[in-house]
Amino acid sequence: MAKQPSFTCTDCGASHTKWSGRCEACGAWNSIIEEKPLSSGPGKKSLGNVRGTAIELTDLSTKDNPPKRTVSGVNELDRVLGGGLVDASAILVGGDPGIGKSTLLLQAAARFARNGMNVVYVSGEEAAQQIRMRAQRLGLEESPVKLAAETNLRDILTTLDAEKPELVIIDSIQTMWADNVDSAPGSVSQVRAACHELVSFAKKRGCSVVIVGHVTKEGAIAGPRVVEHMVDTVLYFEGDRGHQFRLLRAVKNRFGPADEIGVFEMTGRGLTEVKNPSALFLSDRDKPAPGSIVFSGIEGTRPMLTEIQALVSPSPHSQARRTVVGLDGQRLATILAVLEARCGIPFAGLDVYLNVAGGMRVHEPAADLAVACALLSAREDHALPADTVVFGEISLSGALRPVTQAENRLKEASKLGFASAITPVQKKLPDVDGMTLRMTDDLVTVVNDIFGAD
Repeated sequence: MAKQPSFTCTDCGASHTKWSGRCEACGAWNSIIEEKPLSSGPGKKSLGNVRGTAIELTDLSTKDNPPKRTVSGVNELDRVLGGGLVDASAILVGGDPGIGKSTLLLQAAARFARNGMNVVYVSGEEAAQQIRMRAQRLGLEESPVKLAAETNLRDILTTLDAEKPELVIIDSIQTMWADNVDSAPGSVSQVRAACHELVSFAKKRGCSVVIVGHVTKEGAIAGPRVVEHMVDTVLYFEGDRGHQFRLLRAVKNRFGPADEIGVFEMTGRGLTEVKNPSALFLSDRDKPAPGSIVFSGIEGTRPMLTEIQALVSPSPHSQARRTVVGLDGQRLATILAVLEARCGIPFAGLDVYLNVAGGMRVHEPAADLAVACALLSAREDHALPADTVVFGEISLSGALRPVTQAENRLKEASKLGFASAITPVQKKLPDVDGMTLRMTDDLVTVVNDIFGAD
């Protein structure tokens, strides 16, 4: 019996039994293609009936040497990687178009090459002349990086096998073409096959491979999700084009902590490291203003202070507007509901605008109290002192829940000159020099005592 054809969406990787113009999973149009098998398979015999080669088993007490790392000299990149580049590792880097992925990797390649590594940069999107022009603009033209502009994966692997590089950068995986796969470049089959070949090459030859991946409109890396499972590390390069700040965030790392971030600033000479992100994000705070609250957060292992801004105004429309930038909109709706149900503070008929300054994105629930204070400050036109930081999680009952690494949050704030903090009640929290703590266990106390709202 003939095998039924399979159809796959090139945007999200969802499988379908038949072709259609629109993917039901992600809603993309004209993204479904027929998926052909890569090979005829192992045959009709069951694997259990055919003897293979016995594998060696070990126990959990077996001690291995720690992986060898190479430091690039770009401290923010080394931090995100967990202390440097691990030999024979595969790294996937994603980000919006034009955000600076190629600039970052070219600067990193130049640093590694200057440190004595054999680095090969392969681009399927730009000609070698374009890369050289970027290198001249960044002042990297003297770096011993080997360039190639090619999309044929077989030719690339043959060249790499002869060159024996220690680091290979592929920009990007969506442009690579494997001639043993009968589909167009960028399709699910091509991306999956190309990534498999590159990762296998990295493990067999002992070289590190950095793969650039395009992202969808939702921000996920385009292509099959299995690509993220194949590699050792997944990095996202984030930022708003309207701001000069860029964040390199690790969402997966087999050799270091996940959720670690590195902060860069985009300048005319490329990306420069930001050694003190908290001071940079708060550099424009001159005096107290209603709706402006400083939140002391944790990004990976790094404490970071950011400014949360809120604006509340009467709505001229029947449906009040809720606009959020840099935070989860669903979390804002929850906090507004708690303020109204538990504290008696209505926001009906009021437009609410919420923003995280500097293009930052805040994901942790410890920002709940800072968001609530920003909303109350804007609504009551009451500014908190400029030297106050806020953090804490709000439950649906209106109680304030303690958060992790409170001591590190307070030490970072104290280092930047903040003298007071509004926090939940924390157990075993040591005194921080120069900091006055105002700890409360419910949101009602914050509303009545600090803002004097009815």
